[in-house]
Amino acid sequence: MQYSFKEVFGTLVVQKELFDVVAKPLVEDLIRGKNGLLFTYGVTGSGKTHTMTGSPGDGGLLPRCLAMIFNSIGPFQAKRFVFKLDDKNGVDVQSEVEALLERQRREALPIPKTPAGKRQLDPEFADMIDVQDQCRVEEVDEDNVYGVFVSYIEIYNNYIYDLLEETPLDSIKPKWNSCNTPVRNGDFVPPQSKILREDQNHNMYVTGCTEVEVKSTEEAFEVFWRAGQKKRRIANTQLNRESSRSHSVFIIKLAQAPLDADGDNVLQEKEQITLSQLSLVDLAGSERTNRTKAEGNRLREAGNINQSLMTLRTCIEVLRENQLYGTNKMVPYRDSKLTHLFKNYFDGEGKVRMIVCVNPKAEDYEESLQVMRFAEMTQEVEVARPVDRPLCGLTPGRRLRNQAFREELARKLELRGGPVGAGPEEPSAAELFFQSFPPLPSCELLDINDDQTLPKLIEALEQRHKMRQMLAEEFAKNVLAFKTMLQEFDSGVASKENYIQGKLAEKEKTITGQKTELERLEKKIKTLEYKIEILEKTATIYEEDKRNLQQELESKSQKLQRQASDKRRLEARLQGMVAETSLKWEKECERRVAAKQLEMQNKLWVKDEKLKQLKAIVTEPRAERPERPSRERDREKPLPRSVSPSPAPGAPAAPLRPRRSRSAGERWVDHRPPSHVPTETLLQPRVPRAITVDSPSERALARCDRYLLTHQELASDGEIQTKLIKGDVFKTRGGGQAVQFTDIETLKQESPTGRKRRSSPPRPDPAGDTADSEWTDVETRCSVAVEMRAGSALGPGLQHHAQPK
Repeated sequence: MQYSFKEVFGTLVVQKELFDVVAKPLVEDLIRGKNGLLFTYGVTGSGKTHTMTGSPGDGGLLPRCLAMIFNSIGPFQAKRFVFKLDDKNGVDVQSEVEALLERQRREALPIPKTPAGKRQLDPEFADMIDVQDQCRVEEVDEDNVYGVFVSYIEIYNNYIYDLLEETPLDSIKPKWNSCNTPVRNGDFVPPQSKILREDQNHNMYVTGCTEVEVKSTEEAFEVFWRAGQKKRRIANTQLNRESSRSHSVFIIKLAQAPLDADGDNVLQEKEQITLSQLSLVDLAGSERTNRTKAEGNRLREAGNINQSLMTLRTCIEVLRENQLYGTNKMVPYRDSKLTHLFKNYFDGEGKVRMIVCVNPKAEDYEESLQVMRFAEMTQEVEVARPVDRPLCGLTPGRRLRNQAFREELARKLELRGGPVGAGPEEPSAAELFFQSFPPLPSCELLDINDDQTLPKLIEALEQRHKMRQMLAEEFAKNVLAFKTMLQEFDSGVASKENYIQGKLAEKEKTITGQKTELERLEKKIKTLEYKIEILEKTATIYEEDKRNLQQELESKSQKLQRQASDKRRLEARLQGMVAETSLKWEKECERRVAAKQLEMQNKLWVKDEKLKQLKAIVTEPRAERPERPSRERDREKPLPRSVSPSPAPGAPAAPLRPRRSRSAGERWVDHRPPSHVPTETLLQPRVPRAITVDSPSERALARCDRYLLTHQELASDGEIQTKLIKGDVFKTRGGGQAVQFTDIETLKQESPTGRKRRSSPPRPDPAGDTADSEWTDVETRCSVAVEMRAGSALGPGLQHHAQPK
C-alpha cells in the first residue's frame, strides 16, 4: 500500500526536527494572533504521548512549544493579573494599581505559592524542559505586552473533565448505570463534568475550566505535569502497559495588548486585546477489543474512544465532500465532544496539523492501514483562514523610546547628584561670577567710635563697582563681537542659501523636464495600452470568427459527407431498382412472347380441329345424322389440345394450379397462416417436397430453394379469394436468407349459374354450323388456356401460366 503525506519522518528522527517542521509554524502564528490545533493520531501504543511530551533529556512538542513562546515574549511579558480571563472565553485588561492589589490579595491567602523563580524543579521532568537550543520568533511586536494562560482538560467516555481542579481524583472506579453515566455513592464522588458553550465569536470553549497564568517554561510545564498529567486516566491493556483511556487537550492562550502612546502602561481598551490559542491534543489510540481482551470499564472506554474517532473521521469526510463537490451537507460536530470542541477550527478559524504515529508491528497492520488512509484523506480538506488583528493606530517603537528616556533621565540625575553616592555638584556660572568678586569685610559695629569698618566696606564696594563696570564693558564688547560674528554668520548663511536656492532651481528645472518626459512617456504608454487593448479585442473577435468558421466548415463537411453517403445509398438503391425493373420487364417480355406463341398455337390448333371436323363431315355418308361428340367419348379419349384459347381481356380469371418445379431437387417453404380456410376451387395448389410452416424461420429458409405464401382475402362479390405468392430463396452477403418474389396466382370460386352458356341446337344444323357451335360450346366452358409444347407427343401439358390472364 502507498500513501502520500506532506512529510514522512523515520524511526531515528529527533524531537527537534519534528518540532521545527510541524509545531514551530503554529507557535509563530500564535504570537501573531492566530489559532492553531495539533493532533497526534494513531493506533494504541504507537508513540503519541511520547511525541507530545518527550522523554528525559529529549523534550517533546509540548515543552518545546512552551520554551519557544517564553523565549520570544520573555522581556515583554505583563505583570501578573494585568490580563484577567473572564468566564465567557474573553480577556480583560487591568491597570497597574488593580493588578498590584490583586497580587497582594493573592499573597495574603493562607497558603501562598512560592514564586516560580525560587521554586525547586522536580527532577522527574526537569530534563524534559531543558531545551538547549534557544528557539524564538524573529518578528515580535515590541510595543505589546503579553500574558500566557494554560489549561488542561480530558475527554473521558464523552465527558469533559478539568485536570487542574483542586478536587482530588480518587482512583476508586465509579459504578455505571444503564445510561453510561457515573452513579454517586458514599465511597466515591466523581468529578463534575464540564459543559461546552459558544462565545460571541462562535468559538467553542469549556465553561468553568481552570486557567492558570504562567510566566516561564518551568512553571507552565510543572502545571502540566504535576496538576494535570498525574490525574489523567491510563490503564494497563494487552497492547500497552500505560494506555491512554481519554483524549487530553492542553490549551495555551496568549493575550496581547498594545502600550499607550507614552510606551509606559498598557492601553486600557478591550477592543485592542488579541487572544489566540494553541491546542495540543493527545488522542487516545484506536484499538480492537478482540486484541486488547478488554472487559467491563475497559470495554466501555474503548467503545467511546473508537466512537469519538469515528465521529472525527465522519466530520472530515463530510467537509472534504462539501469542498470537492460544492455540496452543503451538515457536519455532525455534536455527535462527539471532541469534534464539538474544535468545531471552529474545522470551520476555518486557524490551522490544523496532524501527526500520524505508526508502529511497524505486524499485528497492527490492518489498523495502521485504516489510520493512514484517513490521515491521507484529511490533507484534501482546507480549513486555514487568516485572522486579521485589530489596528491600534499608535506609533511603533514606543517601548524603546520610553526605555531610552528613562536611561537618559537616570544619567542626568546621576550627573546632578541626585542618586546616592554621587560626587560634588559642579559650580554654576553665576556662582563662579560671584566668587571672582573681592570678599566683603566684616560689617559688625561693636563700638560707637569705630571709624575703620565703614571705610573698609566703602572701599570694598567701590572695588566691586569698578569690577562690575569693567565686566559690563567687557560684556558689551563681547556682545558687539558676538553680534558681528552673528552678522557674518548670517551673511554666510544667506550666501549659502542663495547658492543652495540656485542649485535647487537647477534641480527643479531638471525635475520638471523629467516630469514632462515622464508625462509624455505615460501618455505614450496609455496610447500603446489602448492600442494593445484594441488589438486584443480584434484578435479575440478574429479568433471567435475563426472558431465559428471552423465550426461552420466542420458542419458543412459533415453535411457534405452525409449527402455523399445519401447519394451513394440512392445510387445503390437506383441500381437495385433498375436491375429489378430490368429483370421484371425481361420476365414480362418472355411471358408476353410465350402467351403470343400459345395464342398462335391455339389458333393453329383450332384450324386443325375445324379441318378435321370438316373432313369427318365430308367423308361421312349424308343419310346418317351427324352425331355430336359425346362427353363420355371425350372423357375416354383426351382431346389432342392442351390449352384452351385465352379468355377475353375483361373476363375474370379462373383458378390456376401452381407450376411444376423446374427441377426435381427444389424444395418449397409452404407458408400458410393458422387461420387458413379451405376453398373448393376447381384447381388446388399442390406443392411437392414442401415444409409447411406458420411463420417463416431462418432454419426452414436455409433448407429450401423456393417460397410459397398463401394469402386469403374477401373479394368484391363476397367470395373468398386465395392468392399464391411465389418467390426464390437466396443467400445474402451477411450469411442470412432473403426471398425475392416473382409470381402471383389467384384462386377464386365462381358460381356456374352466373356465367352464360351456349347449348347445342335442338335440331341438327348444317355441317359448318355444327362444328362452329360445338367449338363455341367448348370455348365457353373453358376460360383458361392450357400450355402445350409444339410437336410434343405427350399431349396436353399440366404446367400453368405464371401470370393471371
